[in-house]
Amino acid sequence: MRMKYLFISWLVVFIGSWVMYVQYSTYTELCRGHDCRKIICDKYKTGVIDGSACSSLCAKETLYFGKCLSTKPNNQMYLGIWGNLQGVIKCQMEEAAQPDFGTDPEPRKEIVLFDKPTRGTTVEKFKEMVYGLFKAKLGEQGNLSELVNLILSFADGNKDGRVSLPEAKSAWALLQLDEFLLMVILQDKEHTPKLMGFCGDLYVTERVEYTSLYGISLPWIIELFIPSGFRRSMDQWFTPSWPRKAKIAIGLLEFVEDIFHGPYGNFLMCDTSAKNLGYNDKYDLKMMDMKKIVPETNLKEIIKDRQCESDLDCIYGTDCRTLCDQSKMRCTTEVIQPNLAKACQLLKDYLLRGAPSDIHEELEKQLYLCIALKVTANQMEMEHSLILNNLKTLLWKKISHTNDS
Repeated sequence: MRMKYLFISWLVVFIGSWVMYVQYSTYTELCRGHDCRKIICDKYKTGVIDGSACSSLCAKETLYFGKCLSTKPNNQMYLGIWGNLQGVIKCQMEEAAQPDFGTDPEPRKEIVLFDKPTRGTTVEKFKEMVYGLFKAKLGEQGNLSELVNLILSFADGNKDGRVSLPEAKSAWALLQLDEFLLMVILQDKEHTPKLMGFCGDLYVTERVEYTSLYGISLPWIIELFIPSGFRRSMDQWFTPSWPRKAKIAIGLLEFVEDIFHGPYGNFLMCDTSAKNLGYNDKYDLKMMDMKKIVPETNLKEIIKDRQCESDLDCIYGTDCRTLCDQSKMRCTTEVIQPNLAKACQLLKDYLLRGAPSDIHEELEKQLYLCIALKVTANQMEMEHSLILNNLKTLLWKKISHTNDS
């Protein structure tokens, strides 16, 4: 019996040590905030880059990296404290790349990072560079000049009325990131976290209290032993009350409306995971991660020459799917599902669970009509607007008289 207990104890210690080693290795690979800070601050101290957060991060040291939130090594994300404010710090550990299908960007190369614009570039020339970039990403838009001026205003980190070369280098690096560009475009919208500052291609956004549409955060050691099916059931247990869920859902529908044929074109949501959506203490939706929300024009340009053997080869992210043209063995450029259909798919179980009985049937009907939306359908835009307005009206009427509204 003693040998049996000794063996069991040894086995428990061995398995525990192995799990801790794996977790530590994963953490050190995912969480490289020290490296990120060193790269950025070295560039700042040598005068290569500048921005509104540089002095606080590298000189005054009043901007601190807190808890690691990274899910990929190349996209570093941390809770941050900036003086008396709380925020989220995002930093690129590898060179930004154009969207691709299932491939990671090439490792970030120091010799080419922050290489543009070059010394001697005038403000007018920099404006032309930014305009050309926007034209390639967003297509022909009549108000791109207005967006260029907005970017220059943001790039002036110290608000001295001019954009220095180091500030321009930081702005140019940030504009390669679709998430940053979309955040600038939507800064006046309710469901986009506010940009607090930047330094190089590191930027700080406001902190959102709840960082997932639903679910609870458990210690990693417990997560290892919970079956995925049971975990999904737990997610449904730990959600806000139904009126609050309805308010969050209205926020997502409004965000879909914001990026559907807005002033700078259509943006596609290519990952509608619940972990990319959060909300504040007033149950207003906030987008937590917009890296996989990309300009339609830009994505079409990349897809059109993509070789394929089946439709499975024509997927970007998890949700942007096109068809494989078997006659040409190339992906077509039209994404099959609109953003609204993907949002409704995510909201279906979330909203139907606990929905009031007097609207349950109609809500279910509208959600399934929404999920069935196809980009190629006749009068798609009319159906899109009709279903979106029906859903918002149905939800809002039910909660407008409650404190949650």
